[in-house]
Parts: sequence; C-alpha cells; structure tokens
Amino acid sequence: MSAPMSPPSLDVGIVGCGKVGAVLGAALQLAGHHVVATSAISDASRERAALLLPGVPVTSVEEVVASAGVVLLTVPDDAIADLVTGLASQHAWDGGRLAVHTSGFHGIEVLDPVIEAGGEAAALHPAMTFTGVAKDLSRITGTPFAVTASPGAGLVAEALVVDLGGDPFPLADEDRAEYHFALAHSANHLVTLVAQSQQLLRGIGIDDPSRLLRPLLEAALDNALERGDKALTGPVARGDIRTVRAHLATARQQDDDIDTAYRALAWATAKRAAARRTLPAEVSGPMLDLFGSNEKDTNG
Repeated sequence: MSAPMSPPSLDVGIVGCGKVGAVLGAALQLAGHHVVATSAISDASRERAALLLPGVPVTSVEEVVASAGVVLLTVPDDAIADLVTGLASQHAWDGGRLAVHTSGFHGIEVLDPVIEAGGEAAALHPAMTFTGVAKDLSRITGTPFAVTASPGAGLVAEALVVDLGGDPFPLADEDRAEYHFALAHSANHLVTLVAQSQQLLRGIGIDDPSRLLRPLLEAALDNALERGDKALTGPVARGDIRTVRAHLATARQQDDDIDTAYRALAWATAKRAAARRTLPAEVSGPMLDLFGSNEKDTNG
C-alpha cells in the first residue's frame, strides 16, 4: 500500500505547549506546515515555546483555535473532554476544523463536539516518550502512531503522521484503552523498576548502577521482545524456592514500594511460568504460596 500523499501546508494551532505539543509542533514546521499560534501557561511551557517554536505567538486557547485550520490538543488526558466541550459552548468549533489530540487512552469520541460543529477529528498517539527538547525530534522518525479518525479525516491524519516522520497504523476506538494500558504498563513501570534497582545498588555502595544494569536490561529487553515469556530466566522461573524466600526476606527490609513491587512481579512471573509449565509442577504451588495475597507480611 502506498504512503498517504502529504497534505498541502496547513495552519496548525497548538493548545498546550507541553513536552509533546512543542516537539510535534516543531516537527510539523520542519515538514513545511505553519504553526500559527500556541497556548502556554506555565513557565516551562513558555520556555519550550521559545526554544522549539521561536516566533510563534503565544496566545489564549480561544485565539489558537480561531487562527488554525488544524488544532492540536496536547493537554493531559483528563482535561480533553472539558476543554473541547467548553470551547464548543463558546462556538469556537463552528466553521469546521480538524481537531487532533495525542492521547493514547481516548479515541475520537471525546472530540464529538467538534464533529457536531461540522469539523473532523483524529487521535494520533505516538508510541514514544518525550522530554520536550530538540533531541526528541529525531526520536519521532519511525515511531509508530496509533491513528483513530472520523471518516473525513483518515487520510489527512495518516499524512500528518508521515510528515512527522512517524509510521501510522489504524486503531479502533474500542481498542484504545487496552492499547494504552499495555504501553503504560510496560514503559511507566519499567522506569519505576529500574529506579528501584538503582536505589538498591546505591544502597550497597555501587555509585554507578547503570554500569551493571544497562547491559543486563538491554539484553533482557531484546530477548523479551523477540521471545516473549520464553525469554524468562531467574530463580522464580527455575523454581528455586530457597533463593526466592531469601529475596522476600530482603524485600521486607526495603521501602514499602520496593517490597510490594517485588512481591507482585514475582507472583505474576510465577503465574505465567506455571501456565506455560516451565515452572516445575512440583514447586509451582509452593512457589505461589510464598507470595500469599501479594501484601507485605507484617508478622515477620
């Protein structure tokens, strides 16, 4: 299938010059589109606008919407519905515009007021994390974008992703919650897991935990992405009950978040290993019993 044709230069307004909005706005400018205005409330957002969108007017949300044919809504997930509805009450969507949000969780249903006013709607979610700095621009290249669009916006939405350097793929409205859950569960909790491991290693005097963790985690991630559960190694998967019992004793001595996370993840690992029958049958029950209800044992 051929790639979508690039749309002509569009007038784009950005509501919320956060880490995502500023970077996508800069990428759209590089692709030849015209960012006509942005809204930025916090000092950090204003700094991002100055660095990544120099010369772009920083105005009110209402002025951004009024000046643009394509409105990029890069605000927190929970703020989208109220924002869109509030603008509709002011007739800001009248006349027809393409409204685009970048939430992974929401589909286009949250943009219904735009469609009711004669416009089109699209949800474009990049499967990437952003820091809000210029180096993020290179990260967009090849990044998959989940695209959900109203009937009249599908081709333009895909073309915008291609202009950004991304790789569009269709995602049904009803699948977005599970899609977003999967991404957040992996990427967000990975950060927590790595930070906890760094804390533990620093606690025993290792000043540079990344020297130990980087090669191990990179190999584990590559193996997991290629082989899934088949890549699983370690004492839980092997059924080394004594080792796991010792790990649990160590976990009890740590901060509650570390103890709770270890118990939950070890229990989940044991469940998956038992289901695949890679955990020896004679130890699967005793192994799972070690974790009890997944709550910290306050009885010592």
